[in-house]
Amino acid sequence: MRFTAWAVLLATLVLWSGNWIVARAVRDDISPGIATAGRLLIVVLLLAPFVRRGLAAKLPRLSRRDWHVLWLLGFAGGGLHLALQWLGLHFTTATSATLYLSTAPIFILLLAAPVLGEAIGARQWLGVAVSFCGVALIGMRGEVTRLSFNVGDFCALLSMVFWGSYTVFLRLRRDALEVLEFIAMVCALGLVFMAPWLVAEYFVGMKMTLGSTSPAWR
Repeated sequence: MRFTAWAVLLATLVLWSGNWIVARAVRDDISPGIATAGRLLIVVLLLAPFVRRGLAAKLPRLSRRDWHVLWLLGFAGGGLHLALQWLGLHFTTATSATLYLSTAPIFILLLAAPVLGEAIGARQWLGVAVSFCGVALIGMRGEVTRLSFNVGDFCALLSMVFWGSYTVFLRLRRDALEVLEFIAMVCALGLVFMAPWLVAEYFVGMKMTLGSTSPAWR
């Protein structure tokens, strides 16, 4: 059982890291909003046949608190987190962006105290300090005399803030939704929060040119 848990965690990290690499590869072929909304929509459509009945029975029984938590989770983890990730990869490298994944525990720790009331010990604060120093070195490209964060680095870090918030908000759940039902709801609510982004992207200029002739596949 312990081996299975570690294997699942390792597979999650590998898949998530690969996601950043693919996003970087196709950054010139698809807009961040389209890529994010498309992923969420695919998940909702795939899960709909399996969760439709369960959600129809359970959603009317959810309390106001349950809905508040679900909306928070949809906001933090449903769409904007992914969109910021894709947007950031237009300006920074996949390696730098993936390294910023190490900041997620920092934001989880910092948010756990005010949101969940969890105390932070001296050793945990030391870990936060060391992690922030590592992030600073990444942002400065190893040149400690010069700060070189760009907009892509900022978006990647902000994406991790959203992900850290999502992780903490998960502890607030009290609803009776099953795993697949919950995932479908987070993705559906994430699509709601992506609507303003898509509208803005429409006026700025959407891009969707993926295909066999795309430079990403050459």
